[in-house]
Amino acid sequence: MTGTTTEPLTAADRCDRCGAQAYVRVVLPVGELLFCAHHAREHAPKFAELATHVHDETDRLLAEHGAGAGAAH
Repeated sequence: MTGTTTEPLTAADRCDRCGAQAYVRVVLPVGELLFCAHHAREHAPKFAELATHVHDETDRLLAEHGAGAGAAH
């Protein structure tokens, strides 16, 4: 496993589902997936069964974008 699992996510990291900024990295036995906060919540029950590690930076949303950020629509 490489050191990429602990590196902070940046604005260049995009959600594999919709292309929004990624705040969650899901490390799988082979490869990884990046999710925005919305899609991380949506897919959490499934990836929780498969992930070897989940790097979650969704707490940055409040600091960066204020209350209501990342709220489900």
